[in-house]
Amino acid sequence: MRIMGLDYGTKTVGVAISDETCLIAQPLLTIERKKADKLRQTYAKLEELIKEYECTLIVLGLPKNMNNTEGERVEATKRFKADVERRTGIQVVFEDERLTTVEADRILEATDVTHSRRKEYIDKMAAAIILQTYLDRKQNKAD
Repeated sequence: MRIMGLDYGTKTVGVAISDETCLIAQPLLTIERKKADKLRQTYAKLEELIKEYECTLIVLGLPKNMNNTEGERVEATKRFKADVERRTGIQVVFEDERLTTVEADRILEATDVTHSRRKEYIDKMAAAIILQTYLDRKQNKAD
């Protein structure tokens, strides 16, 4: 059993995956698309990854505003969640994603990834942070 983490953006979806013990998240890949509303290939890739990694749950970043209000991006993310659940039959849960991109950028900077190459890693790293936050909270509740 593994858990998938997603960072849904306007033109990309960062994907992370847990280890089999569901303790550690690792960045996997970034799915890119040319237009924000063209998601058919994104859904197909997610379905493929879910089968390959035998995922039983998906954790999706919820992009609330810093003042905890919900804006246009939250509405788009909720629609994406509903579509993923409908297409895959797998439960999708939200995890607050505020500041995850900032944290991902700091991690990449600390590991000497050049500024020009960070775009390649930022979304999948943000997905890993979203997933790790969920896994840590779940582990803390169990302790």
